Amino acid sequence: MFGVTIGLLIVVLVAVFIGAIAQRIAGLGFALLISPFLVIILGSHGGVLMVNVCGLVSSSLIMLRVRKDIDWNMYRWLAIPAVCGSIPASVAAVYLPSAPMAVVVGAVVLVALTASLLMQRTSVTVTGNPPKAVAGFIAGITNAVAGVGGPAVSAYALMARWPQRSFAATLQPFFVTIAVVTLTAKLSLDPGQMPPFEPWAWALIAVMIIGGIYAGEKLQRFIRDDQARAAVVIFAFFGAAAALAKGILDLAA
Repeated sequence: MFGVTIGLLIVVLVAVFIGAIAQRIAGLGFALLISPFLVIILGSHGGVLMVNVCGLVSSSLIMLRVRKDIDWNMYRWLAIPAVCGSIPASVAAVYLPSAPMAVVVGAVVLVALTASLLMQRTSVTVTGNPPKAVAGFIAGITNAVAGVGGPAVSAYALMARWPQRSFAATLQPFFVTIAVVTLTAKLSLDPGQMPPFEPWAWALIAVMIIGGIYAGEKLQRFIRDDQARAAVVIFAFFGAAAALAKGILDLAA
């Protein structure tokens, strides 16, 4: 099973469960949290593809719960440029060797986390449609290469003073769209990148996603959005640093 032991599968299941909780509470965080760890466990290409699959499932389920808060006009301005960025980036990601890919994933997550922290203190504001399009385009690229599409849009949301409720809801169809495009492009070029888990393992992963979303809904009344995001950032920093270190060590080997 892709060289994954039962012990490592348990780690994957726990990571997916926690990521789904974060996604439901804060609207993003799933990919940031689990992408570096899955890259270490499953390898660069398999790990990122796994993030894309899990992100598609979790965002689809959450979208059904928050559909009344989705800003569809904002979605269109983000999603169309994101698709334009996702397709060429997906092609490039398929042919990027494993060790450089791990370095890219770790570096992208670290840069994204650092930028998001700096943006928390910014007084800069943006208006109009071009910043939306730029954020969407960048998100499409980073999602395809590293499985992480949220930070670019999150930075835009902070500068545009986008209300959290609408922002978190609108991200769900956005994530579904770029996940579908990325998975279609990658699997069309190389179907072998999909981690060949047994059907029972995929079923467990689906259960963890559903369970995490349910737990997130219950915990939402006790945990503030900013607290959830802070926890995501802390764990994601450790995971990204580990993925970056693994990639550098593999390159040096």
